[in-house]
Amino acid sequence: MPVAKFIAATNANDVIPRFLKSGEMETKSSVPTLSNAMDVGNPSNFARILEIFDNDFLNLKETLAAASVSDETTARTMRQVFENYNYILDPHGAVGFYALHKYLEKNPALTGFFLETAHPVKFDSVENIIGTCGAIPEAVTDLFSRPKQSVEMEANYEDLKEILLKKI
Repeated sequence: MPVAKFIAATNANDVIPRFLKSGEMETKSSVPTLSNAMDVGNPSNFARILEIFDNDFLNLKETLAAASVSDETTARTMRQVFENYNYILDPHGAVGFYALHKYLEKNPALTGFFLETAHPVKFDSVENIIGTCGAIPEAVTDLFSRPKQSVEMEANYEDLKEILLKKI
């Protein structure tokens, strides 16, 4: 696939954008955001990306751009996209959409696309931000009628193993 750039779009957990500016990988504790699946302060899988580029920072920077998007900008992007295109972004998609939009503003001869992997109905924040989460897919409707199940536990492998192996 002929791709000029990939954009690592992040929220306030901006380890990768900071790395691409400084060349130094400085991890930090994650902070909670609207785009919670991106709340990673130590992206351990990034080592795989570095390996693909033979740990050559300059080569990586030729292919990878990065942007950090605040919760305020995420929410504003969700509202604007809904108003302008009648499309409902989830918070993660809004981060990607905004990062691509900003990149294309600086590179107007290019085109791009972003990927979204979660349905907006999954996030309470979507309805709070734009007033709707869209139609609930039939496959998901049943899930909302089920009682929430959770187990509080300490961060302990043996406790987790016992829970996972227990027949419920």
